[in-house]
Parts: sequence; structure tokens; C-alpha cells
Amino acid sequence: MLGLAKQKKAGLLIIGFMLAQLSFSQVFAEQRPFNLGLVATAKQVAGWDIDVRPDGLGAPIGAGNAISGEEVYTDRCASCHGDFGEAVDNWPALVGGEGTLSSHDPVKTTGSYWPYASTMYDYIYRAMPFGEAQSLTHDETYQIVAYLLNMSDIIDAEYELNHSNIGKIEMPNHGGFLMPDPRPDAQPIFGNPCMKDCDVPTQIKGRARDIDVTPESES
Repeated sequence: MLGLAKQKKAGLLIIGFMLAQLSFSQVFAEQRPFNLGLVATAKQVAGWDIDVRPDGLGAPIGAGNAISGEEVYTDRCASCHGDFGEAVDNWPALVGGEGTLSSHDPVKTTGSYWPYASTMYDYIYRAMPFGEAQSLTHDETYQIVAYLLNMSDIIDAEYELNHSNIGKIEMPNHGGFLMPDPRPDAQPIFGNPCMKDCDVPTQIKGRARDIDVTPESES
């Protein structure tokens, strides 16, 4: 009799589990009307939720200064970007370029172009070093950003860059970005967009030949 009771109890547990699975499947199906993919777990979402906004929101807890950042930069970044951010071969320069944005050969760097220090953190942590993306710790990333900011005379070498102040760094080209976006195709928010025979003033700001992407031809 005791064995029969255990079997009955086990059977009830199995039925309960199956009913729970059925209920979960129904809810799950409602979330996935085309029955594709899986609902991400909180841990999986956290692995992708690494963006840092211009105001610093989303910056992970961590800190670093240019003094400690020099060593990390030399070890993880200098082989491509040069010991002083001057670039190696065709890799981009990270320092310099001030006053070049209006020229035919603009150099977009920390000091000359980027409007937010938090964008530097976001990109470096997300995509660098090349071939080893997301191998840097939070502190190492803050240290590298601090080193580049210091190289561009934006912060002092001892300044501790961290999650609380990275959105408050005043960048040299912060005012160089036009807001709202003046392009005709970015105007729907201000009214009905023009879709046909639009009379839009046009000014040529540069030509492909000037940036050496068009083959030279005498004709």
C-alpha cells in the first residue's frame, strides 16, 4: 500500500508539472505570436545591456586615471593606435586633429571631434581591442578613456574618471553638432515631410576626389 501511495503521489506531481508547463507554454506562445526564438533571461539581457548614454546613464561602476591608463593603453591599444595616439599604418589616430574638421582631410579624434566622453567609454568597452572585444574590465576602460582625455588636455593626469562624472566631462567639440538635425529627411517630427519635388537648398561641402577615394583621371 505504501508503494502504491508513493506512485500515486509521483503521478500527481508529474500531472502538476505538465499542467504548469502547459500554462507556461500558453503564456510563452502569447509573447511569441510566430513561435520563433526564446524569451531572453535576465542574465542574457544584462550581457547585452552595456550601452552608456551621453549623460553617463548606464555607465558601470568603476574608475581610473591617466597615470594608470598609460600602462593599460600601452599594453592593449598602442600596437594599432601608436604610443601617443598618433596611429600606426592605417589604424585611426586617437589624439590630435584639432582644427582639421573643416579641411579636406579631417582627423576625427578624442580632442577634435567626439562630443561625449561617455561615447568613448561605450565604444571602447563594446568593441576594443580589435579582435578581443569586451575583454577589458570596467576599470581598465575608464583608465584608457582617462589617458586619451589627458593626452588631449581635457583632464589632468590625476583626475579620477568614474561612473559618476563621465557624463559631465566638457569635450572641445561638444558644440560642433547641429541640433536639431537640419537634414530634410530628418524633419518629420516638425511637420509633414516633403516626399516629392522638394525644394531643398543644396550646398556642396566636399567632393570624393578630395578624400582620395576616386581614381585620378585626366578625362
